[in-house]
Amino acid sequence: MKRKKNLVEDNATLIALSDQPEQTYGSMKMRAAPQENMNLFSDGVTRIDFVLVWEESVNPLKSAESDEEAASSSPDTHRKWRTEFLSRLQTAGLHQETKEVVQGKTRTTYVLLSAPWNILCYYAEEISLRVPLQVVTTPISNWSENVLDKLHIPNIMAQDVPNLPLDYYTCQFRSNKLERFLGHENKDTFFKPTQRHQILYEILARTPYGELKGGEVGVGRLVSEKVFSAAFPLHEGPFDMPTTPVDPQSLNMRQILHHYWARWACWRKYQPLDHIREYFGEKIALYFAWLGFYTGWLLPAAVVGLVIFLFGVWLMVTDVPAEELCSSEDAFVMCPLCNICSYWNLSSICYTYKAGLLFDNGGTVFFSIFMSLWAVTFLEYWKRINSILAHRWDCSEFEDIEERPRPEFTALAPKTVRNPVTGAEEPHFPERQRLRRTLTGNMVIILMISMVLIFLMGIILYRTILSIIIYRSQNAFFIFSAGRIASLTGSMLNLVVILLLSRLYTYLAKILTQWEMHRTQTKYEDAFILKVFVFQFVNFYSSPVYIAFFKGRFVGYPGNYGTLLGIRNEDCGSSGCLIELAQELLVIMVGKQVISNVQEFIMPKLKGWWQKRKLKPGPNKEVDVESDGKMELGPWETDYRLLVCEGLFDEYLEMVLQFGFITIFVAACPLAPLFALINNWVEVRLDAQKFVCEYRRPVVERAQDIGIWLTILQFISYLAVFSNAFLIAFTSDFLPRLYYLYNEGSMSGYINFTLSVAPDNWNQSQTTCRYRGLRDEKGKHTLDYFHLLAIRLSFVIIFEVFI
Repeated sequence: MKRKKNLVEDNATLIALSDQPEQTYGSMKMRAAPQENMNLFSDGVTRIDFVLVWEESVNPLKSAESDEEAASSSPDTHRKWRTEFLSRLQTAGLHQETKEVVQGKTRTTYVLLSAPWNILCYYAEEISLRVPLQVVTTPISNWSENVLDKLHIPNIMAQDVPNLPLDYYTCQFRSNKLERFLGHENKDTFFKPTQRHQILYEILARTPYGELKGGEVGVGRLVSEKVFSAAFPLHEGPFDMPTTPVDPQSLNMRQILHHYWARWACWRKYQPLDHIREYFGEKIALYFAWLGFYTGWLLPAAVVGLVIFLFGVWLMVTDVPAEELCSSEDAFVMCPLCNICSYWNLSSICYTYKAGLLFDNGGTVFFSIFMSLWAVTFLEYWKRINSILAHRWDCSEFEDIEERPRPEFTALAPKTVRNPVTGAEEPHFPERQRLRRTLTGNMVIILMISMVLIFLMGIILYRTILSIIIYRSQNAFFIFSAGRIASLTGSMLNLVVILLLSRLYTYLAKILTQWEMHRTQTKYEDAFILKVFVFQFVNFYSSPVYIAFFKGRFVGYPGNYGTLLGIRNEDCGSSGCLIELAQELLVIMVGKQVISNVQEFIMPKLKGWWQKRKLKPGPNKEVDVESDGKMELGPWETDYRLLVCEGLFDEYLEMVLQFGFITIFVAACPLAPLFALINNWVEVRLDAQKFVCEYRRPVVERAQDIGIWLTILQFISYLAVFSNAFLIAFTSDFLPRLYYLYNEGSMSGYINFTLSVAPDNWNQSQTTCRYRGLRDEKGKHTLDYFHLLAIRLSFVIIFEVFI
């Protein structure tokens, strides 16, 4: 039965704990002794669970303004919302303490929040927090460590990380069964800091500050409206190691993560996943588990790709057709590449043709098969690892049983409906209304994809027009390299367009997904990820797909060239489309990786420097000064100087797009896995440093897997089989070479076989010229063309069936 949602604030009496002890399960041994906690109120006892911050100008003229002007000003509205929000938090039972810091003309106010025991218990049961029943004594095994141990090979990846978090049998918290849980005697440490953060965020996210119908609810909206500058939980102390030697067991968790994980010296060590999960939660831990697993699996792919590339280097020296082409001098006079271009000798592309052998050779077929099998096997083994971690971390049933509605959904849903299983009233949003909103969002996706295709057409025309301009320049050097200059600059321009459109669409997708009102965080993120990935897939892969499968297919032949908007259709370069595809992949994939890594390394430092400079204490600020003369800042001030954690979406998207490049188009660039491996070694440390050192601490989120990203990876792995089959069959020279070798018994004369003679009198010049294609002197396809077409199609079918 559906009901209109009650908009009145819930002031019901919280739970009363039972005083009667009950029989306990398992061991009642306490958890490991916690580290000394410096995140406390002024009384030295009350824990700080969350911090709210806002800044306002210290303007002495403000008080002289009229009440009417103040009432209509934005700061006054913000002050009203802020006061109402803090008042409701106090009514909800949260303890508050205010700290003010004056820095020049800016006053920064910090509100420290803490939840008392009864509030923690109420919301722990409300959001189904899991608490420990008994310690798990089963040792954690690592397959690679076990293999190396059996082979008596030293394991350079192992390290002894202190304070390993204990593993527990857990269940959902129930206040009437408190006596059954481990550590219930100590109310200060029963709930972990991350669980306290979850509870505080739940309260903050569902507390209204104005009209619910207007969506005036939750701290997220207040931060976006600049009512609060920030809202965050505190880190557990500094990340720097003490200057004097100390017992590793006395380090806080942040110091452990920095010393044993985030430092560059740890690049070859196992990641301390249990420590990451303890400090950042399952969602972030699963991301780093997947990233580390993916990086490890890239190693064999990179080695095989490097061997294939070296095989191409050997072919550059020994290939018979390449030697024929380079020694042909003026034997093959080629037709002009554009309407104003001149005739040219095929021997002039000797070095370019040889360079093409690096990417287009017989080893490419083997590598394509290898990578197709690699992708499928990698995903299957990841599912196994994911299941092991989800079971160990008690989140294997999170989405089906434990996951609660999003706080924003709970606050904004117009109705409630009784759950037929639990009997509880739950927020509800009509499916018909959500469907209409989803369809509207899909129209925006189609519009943005159309925009990408328009830009692609523009870049195609740019390359053609630039080539014509260069040919008219009368500069011999530029004329010789016109095609390569147009292709390379077109790739770089395409990369710029890709990055700009990505930012625009990600912003739009976020607004649309919030508007669709998805019930759980998992469904919200899946919808957002799917929107962005569909766009990014077209955005990043449209140009490589065009080069691989369409460029040069509709050129025609001398005397009957195809045109687009009056301009002759773009043809592949003199050395073929595959080397252009390899160039495009390297520019987009490696270029994006370099730009991303530079941004991830430099931008956080620049933003952090600016934030610290902006918050530099002014002359009016009273500060504590240590004996060495340095100012002693409170932990809330120190953490406010850090950057906002931007989540995992961009990190996953970067890796998934990379996975697409090294699988979908791997036939064109066997070095792609090697570049990906090098990038990911850097990526793991950069991401670790960001989360440990440069980001404010994120609120913990539970997850049982990597979400819809796994489905996307599976889609890419299936698509890679089709893509590589068509690449080898229709873009590579592998099958034409094999066909010629089978018919002739040797590769001598292959260059002449691939060239056709232009029809007589196709232009006013009487020069006989050649062009790429299997056509007769009238421009009709030869019998060899149809034989080869049958072989290409047969190869695609065989490749699909057996791979």
